[in-house]
Amino acid sequence: MDRDRGIDKHLPLRRVEFHILLSLAAGERHGYGIIQDIEVRGEAPVPDVGTMYRALARMVESGLIESAVRRPAPDTGDERRNYYRITSAGIRVARAEAQRLELLTRAARLGGLLPKGVK
Repeated sequence: MDRDRGIDKHLPLRRVEFHILLSLAAGERHGYGIIQDIEVRGEAPVPDVGTMYRALARMVESGLIESAVRRPAPDTGDERRNYYRITSAGIRVARAEAQRLELLTRAARLGGLLPKGVK
């Protein structure tokens, strides 16, 4: 069960880290693209640029995400952006965090903090 311990050391994820993994699960993005994706999902508050890039650096260092080799065409004005992609470890950690949050939500319903039957 070494893999489970490897996942558990990352949990619980910070909110910004979970949102980064959610965004990158859909495909490679740059930091500002991740911020835009969080906005589209309606999550508030949206992380500021400094918070985003500190989280990205932390997550690259821990192996949850990696730099992508993708670079846009030079005429798009996007050539200086760093793109990121989720790793297989990042996918496992994101799934484990989603399950953890689901169990907490279920406990909150059973404990009367949230209405039963509402998602």
